[in-house]
Amino acid sequence: MADAHAKPQHDYHLVNPSPWPFLGSIGALITAIGGVCLMQYLKAGNFPVFGHNIANPWLFFIGLIIVLYTMFAWWSDTIKEAHEGHHTRVVSLHLRYGMIMFIASEVMFFVAWFWAFFDASLFPGEANQYARTAFTGGVWPPKGLEVLDPFHLPLYNTIILLLSGTTVTWAHHALLHGDRKGLINGLVLTVALGMLFTMVQAYEYMHAPFAFKDSIYGATFFMATGFHGFHVIIGTIFLLVCLVRAMRGEFTPKQHFGFEAAAWYWHFVDVVWLFLFSAIYVWASNGALIEGH
Repeated sequence: MADAHAKPQHDYHLVNPSPWPFLGSIGALITAIGGVCLMQYLKAGNFPVFGHNIANPWLFFIGLIIVLYTMFAWWSDTIKEAHEGHHTRVVSLHLRYGMIMFIASEVMFFVAWFWAFFDASLFPGEANQYARTAFTGGVWPPKGLEVLDPFHLPLYNTIILLLSGTTVTWAHHALLHGDRKGLINGLVLTVALGMLFTMVQAYEYMHAPFAFKDSIYGATFFMATGFHGFHVIIGTIFLLVCLVRAMRGEFTPKQHFGFEAAAWYWHFVDVVWLFLFSAIYVWASNGALIEGH
C-alpha cells in the first residue's frame, strides 16, 4: 500500500485495471433486462422468449444489487486514492470533467420530458394527433381536468429548494475557510430540507386530483416532476454521504471534490425545479380548474 503522506512523482495516475467498469456494465445490462421482465411479470406474468417464459421479477433486483455494490466499491476506491495522494492536478481535472458530463447527460433527460410536455401543451389540438385531441378537447390543460394550485404546495417546495441551495453554499464557504462546524451545520440543514421536499412532494402526489394514466397531462406531469423528485432523493443521499465524511474529519479547503460535486448536483436540481415550477405548475395552470377553488 502506498504511503498516505507520499506525493506522487507524476502529473497523472496509473492504476491497475479496475474491475468496476466491467462489473457495472454487466449489472446495468441485467437491471435493464430485469426491468422489462419485472414489468411483464406485473402486467401479465408471462414474457416468452424463444419459447421460454423469462418473466422473473428477481432478475431486476439481482442487477440492481450488482449496480449498487459497484457504485459503493468504486467510490470507496476513489476516496482511498484521494487519501493516498493520487489525485493529482490532471486526475482532479478529469474528475471535474466527468461530473460536468454527467450533469450534462441529466440535462438531456429533462430536455426529453420538457419536450414531451411542451409538444402536448402547445399543440393540444394538432390535426394529426387524433387521440391527443380526443383526450384534451383541443385545449391545455385538458377540458374538465382539475390541476394543482401552483401557489400552495409547489410554491412551498420552491422555497424549500431555494433555501437548501443557500445552506449548501454556506457549507461550501465554511469549508473553504476551515470552519468545519459551519460545514456540518450547513450540510445537516441541506439534507433536512431535501428530505422535507421529498415528503411534501409525496403528500402532493397522494392528493393530486389526476393520475398518471388519466391523460397525457398526468403522464407528462408525473414524468417530469417525478424524475426531478428522484434526483432530489439521489442528491440528498449524495449530501448525506458528504455529511458523514465531514463528521469523520474528511475534506480540506484544498481537497474536497466529493463535496463540490454534490453541491454542483444540488444546484442543478434547484435550477431544474425552477423551470418545472414556472412551466408545468404556473404556466400550464393558466385558465384551468384549480383544485379546491
